[in-house]
Formats: sequence, C-alpha cells, structure tokens
Amino acid sequence: EYIVYEHTMKERDEADFLPRMEDFTFAIVHTNEEADELAATLGVDFRRRFVKARRGLDKGAVAFCVFAGGEIAHIGWVGMSEEAKRTFDDVPYKVDFANGQATTGGTVTVPEYRGKGLMAYGYFKRFQYLGERGIRSSRNVVVKDNIASHKVHTKFSPRVCGEGRYIKLLGWKYWKEVPVECREG
Repeated sequence: EYIVYEHTMKERDEADFLPRMEDFTFAIVHTNEEADELAATLGVDFRRRFVKARRGLDKGAVAFCVFAGGEIAHIGWVGMSEEAKRTFDDVPYKVDFANGQATTGGTVTVPEYRGKGLMAYGYFKRFQYLGERGIRSSRNVVVKDNIASHKVHTKFSPRVCGEGRYIKLLGWKYWKEVPVECREG
C-alpha cells in the first residue's frame, strides 16, 4: 500500500537541507557518457552498485548522486517521461507529463550513510533541478510503512493526493489508486 505525494516546485534554502557530514560530492548525471566521465574523475562508478542505472540513463532518467568515502552513498532519480519513470519505478501511479509534471523516486541511501540527511538533500536538489526547468510539480509514491521516507517528504510540505494498492503476482499486475482530498503531508 502506498501514499501518493505531489510536490510543488518553489524556492527553498539549501542550508535547510544540507547533509550532516563534511566530506561529500554531489553530482547530477544525465547520460552514460556523463557517468563514464564522473567515474574517471571520482574513481567510482555508481552503475556497478545500481545495475539498472545504465538503462535508466539510456531512457532519459536523471540520476542525483551523493558520493562519500570513495563510494556512492545515495542515489535518487527524476523522470520527465513515462519511459524514464518506468526505469526506476514500476508502480503505475498517474503523472501528468504532458502538462509539465515530473516524477521522483528510486531513492536509495547506502546503509552506512543513513541518518545523515542525504535523502532530504537529494530531494532538495531534485526539486531545485525541476523548478529550474519549468516543472511545476512532481509526484511519487511511498510505501505506507516507510517511516523514514515519509519524514523526509513532510519537510517539503507535499500534498497527499491519493492512496494506492499495487499487487504483482506471476507477471500479473494490479494498481488501484484512490484519490483523497488533497491535504498537506
């Protein structure tokens, strides 16, 4: 079971979302060629840990990466098309790509780096990126019992616009999204 969030792009102060760690490198990666260059510069290729990343970049998904201690510490994705979305999120919730909406998801923080604010910083950077490109809002879903993700989302004052149930069984898929009267998250 999922909660459907909708975030409005607006100006926010980056200082409110900085990670609680000193030494990190942040990168936005649009293509596999950029990922190759980044790997040559940093000496670490995030696509080795996240095997679907190469396909995601090929299909237009954009990776938001935080590196620390010589490794990938956090990754999150942005999709501005259904094809890009499907590379990091197969839950078929509604996103109005045709009217300037995007999606975020595929967020993973490596266990050793959890609790340091990397997810909040990653979302700040994703929302900043989308706003700079004229995207007005983004949607994503979070599993109902993922307390850590819900806490991060509330920092951005999202609207809760639906609840959904997704069932996958032997190739059969079922998604039911029930709109709720949008409320602050």
